[in-house]
Amino acid sequence: MEQEAREIILRELPQLITQDPQIRDWVWHLIHDYAPSRAETESRFDQMLAELKQMREEHQRRWEENQRELSALREEHQRRWEENQRQLRALREEQERRWQEQQKRWEEQQKRWEEQQKRWEENQRELRALREEQERRWQEQQKRWEENQRRLDAMIEAIQKVDHRIDRTIGALGARWGTSTEKAFRDALAGILSESFGVTVERVEYEDESGEVFGHPDQVELDVIIRDGEVLVCEIKSSVSRGDVYIFERKVRSYEKRLGRKVNRLLLISPVIREKDQELAKSLGMEVYADADEVTP
Repeated sequence: MEQEAREIILRELPQLITQDPQIRDWVWHLIHDYAPSRAETESRFDQMLAELKQMREEHQRRWEENQRELSALREEHQRRWEENQRQLRALREEQERRWQEQQKRWEEQQKRWEEQQKRWEENQRELRALREEQERRWQEQQKRWEENQRRLDAMIEAIQKVDHRIDRTIGALGARWGTSTEKAFRDALAGILSESFGVTVERVEYEDESGEVFGHPDQVELDVIIRDGEVLVCEIKSSVSRGDVYIFERKVRSYEKRLGRKVNRLLLISPVIREKDQELAKSLGMEVYADADEVTP
């Protein structure tokens, strides 16, 4: 309802003011009561102009101050920008210099690596060639060795056949000759010692029932020399082995135990005795004579 009334007033009032003087006066008095006077309006306007001028001056002052600050900021920014540019150029130049140095070093390293790679490949080729040559020579030597081995085996087999026949022949002769030689030498030595040196030479023979000497019951034979109460036991053999040394030592201990005599010296005489067997005999307290010139009174 109120909205409709306002629309009617707005639509009809302008025409009524122009046509009806009474309405026009009423509107003028109504406006005059609420609107300020001309003097007041002018006073307010002047005040507004003064305030506006002051505001404009203040704004101008601030604007100039801002301009000065902005100019100072621009100059500082320009100075800093130029300084940053100088530093950036210096940094770029330093980085460029370092990069060039690194590039140079890398190229040198690359060149050295290529040289080392080339040398390594050459060494590998030489090594392969050397290995191939060694393999070829080794195979040739292996073939020669195998051929020589076959020939050697054939020669050894032939020699063994001949040697076996010779051993049988010589063994039979040597056994007979050695036994005879040992007895003849023993008899001669006994005669010389008895006649020339006044010593007693005994041929001791007894039965070893317990097998102490040979490991089974057997006869024990010893040549015993007695001089001024000193007992010497002499073993004369055409050849002496390691087993003969141990048997001789057991013979002497059995003799001491059976007859109650202390043997002062053990003499082992043989032209054929190995050096190791001589060392063994000496370690057992024996005097070894492998040459007639070694025997002293």
